[in-house]
Amino acid sequence: MIERLREERVVAILRRVDDVDAAVARVRAAGISLVEITLDSPGALEAIRRHPGSLAGTVRTPGEATAAAEAGAVALVAPSFSPEVAARAHELGLPYVPGALTPTEVEAAWRAGAAAVKLFPAALGGPEYVRHLRGPLADVPLVATGGVDAANAAAFLAAGCVAVGVGTSLLREGEAERLVAALAAAGAAAVAEAGAAPGDTGA
Repeated sequence: MIERLREERVVAILRRVDDVDAAVARVRAAGISLVEITLDSPGALEAIRRHPGSLAGTVRTPGEATAAAEAGAVALVAPSFSPEVAARAHELGLPYVPGALTPTEVEAAWRAGAAAVKLFPAALGGPEYVRHLRGPLADVPLVATGGVDAANAAAFLAAGCVAVGVGTSLLREGEAERLVAALAAAGAAAVAEAGAAPGDTGA
């Protein structure tokens, strides 16, 4: 899962959308393949079954973890950390990505076996907060979620997050395409900067 997060860089979070199937098709057509369907959405389990490879979101109890696994979810995502859900995810053999905000919460989730930790709500501290967390907690893969969009996603990745989770703002006209383009541009700039020789003026 961490390899997929690092490669894909974006998770489309579909929460209570009117037409899940259309939403999945829309974000995947834009180039976003990782999709999280939250369990507080009507017909969430059926939607997960219809879309193999989906992540289950808002998994808050062991029972929900079991139901998501039976529906075919490939990972369990939550807004907060639960030791009971962490234990059940381990029993099910599924990656668990719980939410956390403070250094203490991030550390607790990581020590409990989280595959990655969802920094939520990430907009509260912004990319600079990510940089501060990454100082002492550089080994913890962070996924910024909550207030992330096409305008700031690249900044969160540059600050050290392995991926970002973007909500239903992606369903606005052209937003998914803008996000993908922004990340591509940021990636190209980073490659160019890394390849420049020290002192090279570009002349």
